[in-house]
Amino acid sequence: MLPYAAAPGRWLDVGTGHGHFCETARELFPDTAFDGLDLSEGVELAQRHGRLVHGFRGTLPGRAAELAGQYDVVSMFHYLEHSTEPQRELTAARQALRPGGLLLIDVPDPQCRYARLLGRWWLPWLQPQHLNLVPVANLRERLGELGFTVVLEQHGSPHDPVDLLAACWLLFDAVAPREDAPWLPGGPPAGWRRALRGALFLAAAPVLLLATLLDHLIARFAGRAGLSNAYRLLARRE
Repeated sequence: MLPYAAAPGRWLDVGTGHGHFCETARELFPDTAFDGLDLSEGVELAQRHGRLVHGFRGTLPGRAAELAGQYDVVSMFHYLEHSTEPQRELTAARQALRPGGLLLIDVPDPQCRYARLLGRWWLPWLQPQHLNLVPVANLRERLGELGFTVVLEQHGSPHDPVDLLAACWLLFDAVAPREDAPWLPGGPPAGWRRALRGALFLAAAPVLLLATLLDHLIARFAGRAGLSNAYRLLARRE
């Protein structure tokens, strides 16, 4: 952000949760007023604890009219994929921004090579929480239609090095599901399920450790190799 907005006046973080991003970002932008928006009560707690100047509870489309033209930056970190209507979210973000303001978006990359290689075991599919996974070309096109100009696209730094570990965990979890999974069919007694699950994960510990090491090794070149599981766009409202 620094090369594009050295000292934004007001910043709205959408899907802010408990406002921890805003608290951290304030170290780089000490003069910026950080507001947050979220569906949960965490945003109200964040305001009470001083992590946010204003904490808004609700949805961005629902609040867009009252927030119109107030912000220099709107950020959405792994928020858009949870929305039932991402196009409405983008339109509302444009409405909340002042002319020349910046929209910062991080989302999973459904076109990364890990998504194809790992298939159903790729964690960012995360059904049913992730409702819309948008290829970068589609998002760039839609932003252009809304009057944004993309000034930055990143694939390496947004990557979260968990793909192989998570895939192994999901596979083992499918082989020996936890006993409280509501979709479990009738099977052996709960005690046997607990014992089977414990034995499997104990035996799998070396595999999980190796997967973790490989994740962090691959992270060094994930962006260049097309393995980054997320991407970031920074777009300016014209």
